Amino acid sequence: MEGRLDAQVIAVTSADAGYGRSVAPVLAQSGASVVLIGGNADTLAQLASHIEYEGGTAIPIKADVGVPLDWVSAQGRILEIFGALHGVVHLADKRAHSTFAQLSEGEWMELFNCNVKSSVAVAQVLRRRLPSTWLTLIGPHLDEKGLHAAPQRGALRGLAEHAHVEDLRVNVLLPSRAAAGGEHDRPLAEAVMALARPELRHLRGIVADVPLPDAPSLRPSELSLL
Repeated sequence: MEGRLDAQVIAVTSADAGYGRSVAPVLAQSGASVVLIGGNADTLAQLASHIEYEGGTAIPIKADVGVPLDWVSAQGRILEIFGALHGVVHLADKRAHSTFAQLSEGEWMELFNCNVKSSVAVAQVLRRRLPSTWLTLIGPHLDEKGLHAAPQRGALRGLAEHAHVEDLRVNVLLPSRAAAGGEHDRPLAEAVMALARPELRHLRGIVADVPLPDAPSLRPSELSLL
């Protein structure tokens, strides 16, 4: 069926929260075997069970892809299980808790490490070991207006637009807001799925804004799941 991702193995980072929890099930519904990577083993296992219950294929792997050795180890496990890794969806959208004027050096470095450094690390390990594997980055949300967000988006844009120099296929999606879960995030999941389609493998260096519907009001107990 046109547009399906059958036979593709796709890793989703930070799959235990935020957009990772929204994107992974959609990829699985479209036929991909999904590798759920994150730091919360229990949440990853629950999501994998849900995907399997819905008829998809998913395995959880606890790893921090911002640490190269962790990412290399995770890749090794994926190859042992599936024999291939066709694509990676990497979440690089950590938000600041402070305004630009109040942002501490520690918080800035945390943002840089989570969003920029980790993206470069993921791309570098792919270049060394699996250069034909595509990489889609989900970058800082467009409603984060602080000046600190601009250099992060700029760095990811530069990474995507110049990745062809290293024979890598990297694209960036910039959602209009933070994750809300489920169908509220469906347009972003659809954009990820479109870039994953084999017939669109020639598209690279794309940096696209992804408008999303307004998020519903959430109870405090629900915020921890995003």
